[in-house]
Amino acid sequence: MSDYSLAELCICAGADIFRDENPEVFATLIGLVPRLGGSLAKRTFLPGLMMSDGEYYFVSEPVHVGKRNGYMPKREGRIGYERVFDLIPKGNRHAFVGPVQVDRFGQMNLSCIGDYNAPKVTMLGVRGLPGNTVNNRTSMFFGAHTSRAFVAGEVDMVSGAGYNPDRYPGGVYPPGLDHRRIVTNLCVLDFEGPNHAIRVRSLHPGVTFDEVQDNTGFDLVRPDDIPETPAPTSEQLNIIAELDPHNLRANIFKDNPSGRRAA
Repeated sequence: MSDYSLAELCICAGADIFRDENPEVFATLIGLVPRLGGSLAKRTFLPGLMMSDGEYYFVSEPVHVGKRNGYMPKREGRIGYERVFDLIPKGNRHAFVGPVQVDRFGQMNLSCIGDYNAPKVTMLGVRGLPGNTVNNRTSMFFGAHTSRAFVAGEVDMVSGAGYNPDRYPGGVYPPGLDHRRIVTNLCVLDFEGPNHAIRVRSLHPGVTFDEVQDNTGFDLVRPDDIPETPAPTSEQLNIIAELDPHNLRANIFKDNPSGRRAA
């Protein structure tokens, strides 16, 4: 397809993180891109993906975002907080989240910017990131790929665990620590470099590796060949339009840019 937005490209890249997932996995999808990406995966290639209506119930089909206008979710089970915390340590879960900082180890920050004792900005706090990251598969979305988000050194406050060996006596990582991918406005990253180093998996159309590196506070692993992030198919775009009937995705990025920009 030649006519698609950057938001739609990221949504499809977000769906693709579930491509090699277990046939039945519980997904926690925080934010519009993760929510639509997981929903797209369930509709196209992973029907066993377990997801909630964002309130209290498991649903047999993804619930579209925005006003429901009379639509009744197809509920098939309960997933209240108590049951969520029962599921977390069992491991069969993939959390797709949106922190504000990440470092070269994959440590995430959702708590504050600046010194913890005198922060410049305070945010949500660690929330569920500690339990997510030591028990479950984790992926991330960043709407602005900059060196302020992909920071040099460590994140200002470690809200979610990563692969920093200094944080683990004896260098033994938690058995459930399993970071998968990072989707940004420039590229898709993974943790398949040496010692879980962050690697560029694909570049969005018109984006160069040097641009990504210039906007990253640490050195990225550069494969010999970096493919272009696959464009959405007509089928995917039609499903996204069904899942987001009010076109909320047009507000993910300023001015809703095209997914295929000039090089």
